[in-house]
Amino acid sequence: MLDRPVSELSKPSRRLPDQRWQIYPQKPEFAQKLAVLTNISPIISQLLINRGMETPEQVQAFLEPESLVLPSPLEDFPDLAISLELLQNAIASQTKIAICGDYDADGMTSTALLLRSLRTLGAQVDYAIPSRMHEGYGINKRIVEEFHSEGVGLILTVDNGISAFEPVARARELGLAVIITDHHDIPQKLPPANAILNPKLIAESSPYRGVAGVGVAYILAVSLAQQLGETKGLIQPMLALFTLGTIADLAPLTGVNRRWVKRGLQHLPKSHLAGVQALIQVAGVQVRGEGAREAGEAGEKKFNIPNSSNPKSLKPEDIGFRLGPRINAIGRIGNPQTVIELLTTDDMGLALERAMQCEQINASRQLMCEQIEQEAIAYVETQFVASLQQDRVLIVVQPNWHHGVIGIVASRLVERYGVPVFIGTYEDEQHIRGSARSIPEFHVFEALEYCHDLLGKFGGHKAAGGFSLPAQNLQVLRSRLIEFANQCLKPQHLKPLLKIDAEINLNHLNQQLYQQLNALHPCGMDNPDPVFWTSNVQVVEQKIVGKGHIKLTVAQTIDNQEYRIKAIAWRWGDYFRLPSRVDIAYKLRENYFNGNTSIELELIGVRLPIQLQQFFGSPPIQSSTTFEYNQRQYTCGFYKNGIKAELRIRNSEGKVLAMQPGHIIGLLGTNRQNAKEVDISQPQYDNIIQAALQALSVLSAEL
Repeated sequence: MLDRPVSELSKPSRRLPDQRWQIYPQKPEFAQKLAVLTNISPIISQLLINRGMETPEQVQAFLEPESLVLPSPLEDFPDLAISLELLQNAIASQTKIAICGDYDADGMTSTALLLRSLRTLGAQVDYAIPSRMHEGYGINKRIVEEFHSEGVGLILTVDNGISAFEPVARARELGLAVIITDHHDIPQKLPPANAILNPKLIAESSPYRGVAGVGVAYILAVSLAQQLGETKGLIQPMLALFTLGTIADLAPLTGVNRRWVKRGLQHLPKSHLAGVQALIQVAGVQVRGEGAREAGEAGEKKFNIPNSSNPKSLKPEDIGFRLGPRINAIGRIGNPQTVIELLTTDDMGLALERAMQCEQINASRQLMCEQIEQEAIAYVETQFVASLQQDRVLIVVQPNWHHGVIGIVASRLVERYGVPVFIGTYEDEQHIRGSARSIPEFHVFEALEYCHDLLGKFGGHKAAGGFSLPAQNLQVLRSRLIEFANQCLKPQHLKPLLKIDAEINLNHLNQQLYQQLNALHPCGMDNPDPVFWTSNVQVVEQKIVGKGHIKLTVAQTIDNQEYRIKAIAWRWGDYFRLPSRVDIAYKLRENYFNGNTSIELELIGVRLPIQLQQFFGSPPIQSSTTFEYNQRQYTCGFYKNGIKAELRIRNSEGKVLAMQPGHIIGLLGTNRQNAKEVDISQPQYDNIIQAALQALSVLSAEL
């Protein structure tokens, strides 16, 4: 009988994603009751229950964000009144105002928003953004002293400043007033600014709590325009920039973010901002009808934003995957001035020129990311992969990486390895600068604070952060982060978490369901796209396309009828080829081609079918039986082979087909010495394997 493990003869790793599937408990009776009370479908009701809604009032507020009665921002932000007073006085006296921005999409859209609005309101205003390459994140003493030498009287930080104690103290020393607008986590010691606007300093129950840096800038600018009675022509351009920055920064799409982003997505296609139109054009974004309900009258007086009558709308993914990366690429490896000019110019020719620069730099950024990612993976596989379960955190530092893109690579390493990632590169022999990305159970900013004595500058929030350190502290930092990770992470946390809303069969995936899901839009952080799963589908076609994506067709037979649907698995080349039978988790997407619209799957999870997992994980003690297939008799059973179980199927002539879970290559022969490798995903093998599993399933039930 075959006695060498299949894995010894199999081709290189055909592993599946190592994920935690967390499927929400289904509450059909409660979902039905809520559906009747709120006049929505039971599936949408279940999705809203999954997102924490328990009452008709909560559902109503979510589905109709315009029905929320918002408190005045002046009530919720203690320092807003003094900020408005400082700005009004500066405008009245023509005191120079200087904005210190940041080089990510949030910081650049915030800078552009305040530049446009303050100039329109008559302010004398300019800006500066620190060099990512030479200075790193946030306002610094050089910028403060430069502002002072230029005669600036008021500094306004956007998307930074909350941790900049020394630069702000220096500004005050020089007689400059400072308003900090930021949304990052609060340090133990606040800077001595004249005013600080940060949603982390206001009540957790406030609807403004989740705004990003651009949200704080938007609140400040709209409040100032209202106070000066100059809102005409100002609100919609600011709303467009708010929407771009909020989605690109992955801010939670709840509370006022949901309300304003929903409006913004409807306004963006017809925005009068030349830069927005140029970006949409260059990125090739299709503007589509969404059937979304238009903004209502309720609450409009608060920010005086007119209703939209345009049924066309963008979707968050248009910004998140198309527009946002083109803006972010500039801040990562280009000059932020390009984006500021793009978003503040009214000249369509200049806007198109700047948008093309964004396009070209984004292409360079993509190539750079791919190269660094491959180098990082190779380094991790040789140095750290064996100790990840003990370390529970990954610290990767290498020379000659561009620190403008290592944050993206960190995110991809988190996806791959399921642990928090701190990635850095050498600025010179003595200094390292890095980025961090996290998993849900690990708080990046708290981890950085835990290591504060080893670091230079650092900042961030729960999911991400940035830091610098003397190179000599690297080994101690590694030990300290491992210590912190072991305090807050358990072994079960070290797999990427996949939250799944509901099980659904392929025959229910249609345009009607997709349209129903529009009620949840805009989706994003804290309001994710619905994720469904389908069990035991057959992978009937699969191939690699583009740069390591798997394009496939899956099928499910229900009541003797086969249902097929196309799918894409982004950057899953490492998992090619997938086994012939799998459970899949996915999001629904519309595909537009040659004027036709179809529903496709965006695959985000795959695992062996439950029955196969159970059999291979703990086969029945008496795990051998006979069955008939195509009028021929077979014997099948599970056998221990090394530490793994192996399924073997023998025909009447003594030939054996042997396979292990997760492999698509099996062995066929009368013994291992003369056995040949076969692709068990081919129909002639897959069908007999399914018949064997069915026979063993019946046996298991009888036992």
